[in-house]
Amino acid sequence: MITRRALPALGFAAPAVAQAPRVLRFIPQADLGGLDPIAISSNVIRNHAFMVYDTLYGLDAGYVARPQMAAGHVVEDDGRTVIITLRPGLKFHDGERVTANDCVVSLQRWMRRSAMGQAIAVRLDELVALDDLRLRFRLKRPFPLLIDALALTANPQPFIMPARLAQTDAFTQIREATGSGPFR
Repeated sequence: MITRRALPALGFAAPAVAQAPRVLRFIPQADLGGLDPIAISSNVIRNHAFMVYDTLYGLDAGYVARPQMAAGHVVEDDGRTVIITLRPGLKFHDGERVTANDCVVSLQRWMRRSAMGQAIAVRLDELVALDDLRLRFRLKRPFPLLIDALALTANPQPFIMPARLAQTDAFTQIREATGSGPFR
């Protein structure tokens, strides 16, 4: 039998027992020049954005794209259709549900500023929300890098924000940071 005291000796952390809320203080190497990781491509804003926003896919330790906000995806029509399903229960910091429409509008904005997003856009016939949890990419021809592009770590990243913010022109800064990421 492994006891709670033996866990650290085995290299495992002991389970948390009623911890008091803690505050994480993040001090960037420079002042934020704004809050918009799409309109401004500086690393300090990107670092801040990774704390506030989330992405559909992220990279694991082996640089393989893995679902993050997405529950997963299916590829159909010889690679010309990709349907992504969101994990249920996702919420923005203001309490609103994250919907496929938020993702569509956010990705459309990102595609205007990102070289990889622009590569997708020229191959895109349609990007639509099928319902609250599913979005569909219909492509003119297969683009095998689509899911990898959605896990992009180069500026700008395909961060998902509420549609009301993502409707802002990609060359105009948003003034509010409402995301669904780990920090508010």
